[in-house]
Amino acid sequence: MSNTAGQVIKCKAAVAWEAGKPLVIEEVEVAPPQANEVRVKILFTALCHTDVYFWEAKGQTPLFPRIFGHEAGGVVESVGEGVKDLQPGDHVLPVFTGECGDCLHCKSEESNMCDLLRINTDRGVMISDGKSRFSIKGQPIHHFVGTSTFSEYTVVHFGCLAKINPAAPLDKVCVLSCGISTGLGATLNVAKPKKGSSVAIFGLGAVGLAAAEGARILGASRIIGVDLNPARFEEAKKFGCNEFVNPKDHSKPVQEVIAGMTDGGVDRSVECTGSIQAMISAFECVHDGWGVAVLVGVPNKDDAFKTHPMNFLNERTLKGTFFGNYKTRTDIPGVVEKYLKKELELEKFITHSVPFGEINKAFEYMLKGESIRCIIRM
Repeated sequence: MSNTAGQVIKCKAAVAWEAGKPLVIEEVEVAPPQANEVRVKILFTALCHTDVYFWEAKGQTPLFPRIFGHEAGGVVESVGEGVKDLQPGDHVLPVFTGECGDCLHCKSEESNMCDLLRINTDRGVMISDGKSRFSIKGQPIHHFVGTSTFSEYTVVHFGCLAKINPAAPLDKVCVLSCGISTGLGATLNVAKPKKGSSVAIFGLGAVGLAAAEGARILGASRIIGVDLNPARFEEAKKFGCNEFVNPKDHSKPVQEVIAGMTDGGVDRSVECTGSIQAMISAFECVHDGWGVAVLVGVPNKDDAFKTHPMNFLNERTLKGTFFGNYKTRTDIPGVVEKYLKKELELEKFITHSVPFGEINKAFEYMLKGESIRCIIRM
């Protein structure tokens, strides 16, 4: 075991003290892992839009002070009792959703939505005892989605850690622990476009670009990117998008524009914005008889989806996905292998990199829409 096992570790963490205010680098105390928990040394973490969303706390339950971060790569420092599959030195990706291995969802081949470890954005403590493992001078600091990777050390339930090949560079594969896997899996595991088919991607942020990448990998011939920001179109060509539609350029609904371009509709669509209007358009733009639309984006809590039932009776399918239908421990190591075999490119998703002390720059890049992913070097 490491010489810090069983002891409190003092380290640096970026703490959000209040909504929308810059993070502050503080010395925090990180308690040892309890039963079924693992303490991880974080080496690289990326900023995902979800962190920004909850940091702004507009329409979200504000929970502060809090340590955000959930897209990361690190090394196991020590393990709590009952942890069998992980040991100090293992390379891991912490994931915001887990796989306990015992619940009905984990036992089902069709689901990755673990009953015990499913994402919970309102919980700021560990499941086992309802307490935080972080404190500053005795004041507890809230966790975020069970990962809190904006800290040099963090404590995570073992079911939320994907053990990966140590040959994989953590500064690249860390982006697979959230957004990239979500978009990629939405296409590879759920939409499943056939070779030579047409796919519309709504929203060309990191998740949408990953969905496009999945369509490119599967050999779709027409990949139509839909976004309100035309500045994203050039970048999206690197991810396989070869046609573009800006809904603002047209007087009629974008689903009608796409149907006109594709002789009645695309074979598959993937919606990655969270906008209700985009969800309706994504469903209504797929071809009758065989079209499948997949929803990825997270809507506002009061939103409702409205479409005519004939759209279903005309043999269109609407599906949803959570984290790309990947199981954390079972499947994510295989996605890392895809990267190692050069079947998947990650470098093009990573547009910026900053040292830990400049973490607020990563927020600026994202708020200005300049970055796809910014890696924060711990």
